[in-house]
Amino acid sequence: MELRVLRYFLTVVREESISRAAEALFITQPTLSRQLAELEEELGVKLFERGKRKIALTEEGVLLRRRAEEMTELADKTERELRERTERLAGTVSIGAAETVAAELLVRAVDSFRKKYPEVTFRLDAGIADHVKERIDAGLLDLGLLIEPGDIAKYDFLRLGIDDRCGILMNSAAPLARKECVTVEDLVGLPVVGPAREGVRQFYRNALGETFDRLNFIATFNLVNNAAWFARLNVGYVFTIEGTLRHFGAPELCFRPFAPDLRQSAFLVWKKYQPVPRAVQAFIDEIAMLVRHDGA
Repeated sequence: MELRVLRYFLTVVREESISRAAEALFITQPTLSRQLAELEEELGVKLFERGKRKIALTEEGVLLRRRAEEMTELADKTERELRERTERLAGTVSIGAAETVAAELLVRAVDSFRKKYPEVTFRLDAGIADHVKERIDAGLLDLGLLIEPGDIAKYDFLRLGIDDRCGILMNSAAPLARKECVTVEDLVGLPVVGPAREGVRQFYRNALGETFDRLNFIATFNLVNNAAWFARLNVGYVFTIEGTLRHFGAPELCFRPFAPDLRQSAFLVWKKYQPVPRAVQAFIDEIAMLVRHDGA
């Protein structure tokens, strides 16, 4: 598969019409049709269902679209990085970030870094740890801001010296809101909304004991933004970390930490055994400097 043909394919997907795609690509419609037919023949699958007014993707076409987007994005990123190596420090640093109080350090680092290198810009991609690591592995992200638990052995990493307290997001009118902190026993018999990732559940299971498995989980979640509605509407008690509370300034919400104290550490990760673009390495150094300064 040629990248050029994959870009043709993605243009057809976007335009939902071969004729409109041909116009956008400044090539003739017969030429584009032939390229698509050769792509289908090469792959041995049918990529499009052709209707009267527009074309739609087959199941195989949906898969190719996802992979083609990743491949063209990676190719563009590689081209930028190679170009940057012969130019002054510029380009884009892409970072996947979990919801954590450590994001404050990230923004401070971006601010101080851009004062030195104003031609470097940043792209933030919020997501759960598995999503962030997948995109780092695929070469689509430069860095990941993660919180434990996390399998970081296959990455180079920098511990940020920042801990997020674990606890429960709840409605301010909920009975447990009258307490300064909560125990796992306080949650027994109550509707609880917990993390979907097994690694995070195991983290809580190890810390809170077997009572964790006796809780009444009415729902699970990956990112807490939607789960917060369970607390907002006083429907359930939501497991979270204190750093996410900054996203929810509503007076009807409150956070109560666990007792005994339970925390998750934050770290920055990047791909091991791979050359790091100059702008990315310089930004890692900037964060390391801030970590040392904050810890001094």
